[in-house]
Amino acid sequence: MTAPTILLVEDDPPLRTLTARALQENGYVVRPAGSAPEMWLAFEQGPVDLVLLDIMLPGTSGIDLCRAIRRDSDVPIIFISAKGSETDRVIGLELGADDYLPKPFGTRELVARVRAVLRRHGSEGDTAKREKGELSFDGWTVHLPRRELHSPTGAIVDLTGAEFDLLVALCENGQRVIARERLIELSRTRLGDSSDRSVDVLISRLRKKLSSAGKPAPIITVRGVGYMLNVPVERR
Repeated sequence: MTAPTILLVEDDPPLRTLTARALQENGYVVRPAGSAPEMWLAFEQGPVDLVLLDIMLPGTSGIDLCRAIRRDSDVPIIFISAKGSETDRVIGLELGADDYLPKPFGTRELVARVRAVLRRHGSEGDTAKREKGELSFDGWTVHLPRRELHSPTGAIVDLTGAEFDLLVALCENGQRVIARERLIELSRTRLGDSSDRSVDVLISRLRKKLSSAGKPAPIITVRGVGYMLNVPVERR
């Protein structure tokens, strides 16, 4: 199996070197870049399995680059930033990032985050071991092996990795209230904790995508506790 390729966009040369070395020592192929132009050149060199994207870059910011990437690609993106604020995590979610890693970070945490995101996107591990079957609710269908959501009309609905994992967590606990802390644990989002707006933003995005023909999404808020998918779920 070919080693996953990671595009590392970091303008700090020493940190870029250390991060690239840590990833390479754990079996990844790394393409380093220090700016937006270098990032686009690295993309032209071949397929990329994951982008590690620093927010604070010279010229075009990581946030603008994420927005540009998302216009053409659903490649997994992990934001890295020294700022580490709730606002940055929320912006990352809203732009479709899959994870957020605040600086300073250790090698063990970096590799764990990368592995988790790649695993969710099916770029690492044996395909046969991935979840099988489908989950259906209220006319919607979740295809687990392909990580796809199909609308009642059969159209594929675009979801980020974090949104898909959160939806699966809600489906697997259908008609049961799930605390926000438990949702984070079940969905493996890692984009924040229960004290910030990360889960709320994900839920808001899911509701918009699950709303059709004037019919509200079947996700309800249980004030002070968490959220619930309030329709029956079938597994096939």
